[in-house]
Amino acid sequence: MTTQSRHEPVGEVPDPHVPVRSEAGARTRVGMFGRIRDRVPGPGPLRTIVVAALVAGPALLVRVWALDGLGANSDEAVYAGQAASLARDPALLPFFPVFRAHPLLFQSLLSLEYRIGGVSIVGGRLLSVAFGMATVWITYAIGARLYGRRVGVLAAVLIGLMPYTVVVSRQVLLDGPMTFFTSLAIYLLIRFVQTDRSAWLYASAAALGLATLTKETAILLVGGAYAFFALTRESRLRLPQALRAIAVLVVTVLPYPLSLRLAGHSSTGGAFLTWQLLRRPNHSWWFYLTAVPPALGLGVVAVVVVGLLMMHRTLSWPEHLLLSWIAGPCVFFEVWAVKGFQYLLPISVPVAVLAAMVVVSVPLDRWRSVAATAVGTGLRVGVTAVLVVSLAATSWVRIQPAAAGASFLAGTGGVPGGREAGTWVAEHVPRGAQLLAIGPSMANIIQFYGHRRVMGLSVSPNPLYRNPVYDPVHNPDLQIRHGNLQYLVWDSFSADRTPFFSSHLLAYAERYHGRIVHQEFVTVATPGGPLRKPAITVYEIRP
Repeated sequence: MTTQSRHEPVGEVPDPHVPVRSEAGARTRVGMFGRIRDRVPGPGPLRTIVVAALVAGPALLVRVWALDGLGANSDEAVYAGQAASLARDPALLPFFPVFRAHPLLFQSLLSLEYRIGGVSIVGGRLLSVAFGMATVWITYAIGARLYGRRVGVLAAVLIGLMPYTVVVSRQVLLDGPMTFFTSLAIYLLIRFVQTDRSAWLYASAAALGLATLTKETAILLVGGAYAFFALTRESRLRLPQALRAIAVLVVTVLPYPLSLRLAGHSSTGGAFLTWQLLRRPNHSWWFYLTAVPPALGLGVVAVVVVGLLMMHRTLSWPEHLLLSWIAGPCVFFEVWAVKGFQYLLPISVPVAVLAAMVVVSVPLDRWRSVAATAVGTGLRVGVTAVLVVSLAATSWVRIQPAAAGASFLAGTGGVPGGREAGTWVAEHVPRGAQLLAIGPSMANIIQFYGHRRVMGLSVSPNPLYRNPVYDPVHNPDLQIRHGNLQYLVWDSFSADRTPFFSSHLLAYAERYHGRIVHQEFVTVATPGGPLRKPAITVYEIRP
């Protein structure tokens, strides 16, 4: 693609509000940050290799360090269990149905790995790491295409070290792969705006369809794309183009609803949407404001806010696109009663690109003097160093097993003692025995590692108020007296969330002569110093 030359004619002062076309039709813009080009002469191969290593090396290190330090959390156990069922693993097929709450693109890819190398959590985590590293690359591509190579490199560094992306991409979760596909959709949409070639728009719709096949919440970004085209004057989306793009999206997503239909109502979790709509809030309204900015990096968020305030009069289509991609998920999940740490992960890439653009391009040398230029350069270097070091330090602390185990927030890491307790169950609990846990979270973990049926006491008997893939325990007293339940599993993580059901499970342990047969401990910090406390306790009970 032919683009504008880096060297402008002497004395030429472009209009900061007029978009500029290259000879091939690719659009650039000139604003308060100077001319933004599609492509400039590339660096030499040696420099490219060095820069790529400096970006990819730290990003990979923080994603694989102590990757197997903790066992799976509940969501990891579910998705890995689904992949194992798709691979027809006989040990897990009875406990994890293929169809549950979400689409199956990631689980299907993981099942191919499981067919070759066997079922393991670390294998699933490595696949998530691969998607995380691909997201680092696509972040560079977005930044470089919008604002130049320097912004692309810095954005890739920020996303590679950002605690939000690092923590999530180390787990067998759907949000990391979904973020790669949503970011790919952004990149392809940028190509459409720059070239006016409809093929890029349809490719972007297909990428968004793949994101939706990974996790259905990605469909929210259709609203972000709509908001962008409503705001921008840089590109006019014609009705036939929009209809064809929607058709591509629908065709891409269609295999999932068809598979649900063919599988039958009882095999797919039934009225999952009804349960989602009626779920009680699990966090306060302030959850995202307190949990997500530190995960993105407070410095990164501050740079974006300050930069946008400085350029609010000159915002152009790249900023409109990135901000629209951020606004859609933020508004929806803030209004949605159920909140999760990883739900806003798709906004991390636009945030990183905006932060890199501000650091690299915000005008700090208005007077064009040597001293002002030196001060501006020093300030840019200083801000870059602070952002990179702070992100790296925070991520390094959060990936340590001790730190990850100290956080009981869903989506932030593995569960201490879960793997060990499940392994003990597999080795010591007779086949055919059934266990009762406080809730389905620990039940999923024990089932994955222990290969025994585990029920959840907190699962509501009312079908409107429970996840339809879980079976309630009707009259636990009667089940225990009939010998259908032989073990109880108490865990401190579920007990903190649901003390009511924790007390009931402990009451059953006391009523039916519960004998502690296994315990796992964690070390917690107290005012008096480190203290070991039980994290998981397995009781054997008798009627």
